[in-house]
Amino acid sequence: MSRSAGPALWAGSPIVRETVLRVRYSEIDAQGHVNNANYLSYFEVGRVEWLRDAGLSYRELERRGFGFVVVEALVHYHSAAFFDDELTVRTELVEAGRVSLRFGYEVLRDGGRVASGHTRHACVRLPGGKPVRMPEEVRALAGDPPQG
Repeated sequence: MSRSAGPALWAGSPIVRETVLRVRYSEIDAQGHVNNANYLSYFEVGRVEWLRDAGLSYRELERRGFGFVVVEALVHYHSAAFFDDELTVRTELVEAGRVSLRFGYEVLRDGGRVASGHTRHACVRLPGGKPVRMPEEVRALAGDPPQG
């Protein structure tokens, strides 16, 4: 369903990652356009790819006992997307605090904005779900680009 649009890019700070998706028929609603709930799935795809490009993975963080639960999600809808459209999900980490982080997203088609929004995630200890301090390597990703 997705492919890389290349590695994450430093746009100053923070990292910006573009992921290309193709709208599947199962994502279309009765009006013929992408059902609004699917944009949160597109955001998730972008977020997972962003972490992977940054050298982290949800799987490894969970193995170490860190979980990230969505505590806030917002989507602004700008125009409709349709079956077989090629969409680009632009993802960036815009804020990383002691126990939470926020990703920002833009969903584009041919350079035009289809949707935008953000998700906020709390870092929790697994198992159990108690809020814990964000792993330092995650917080560091919101800072200056690595030297090298």
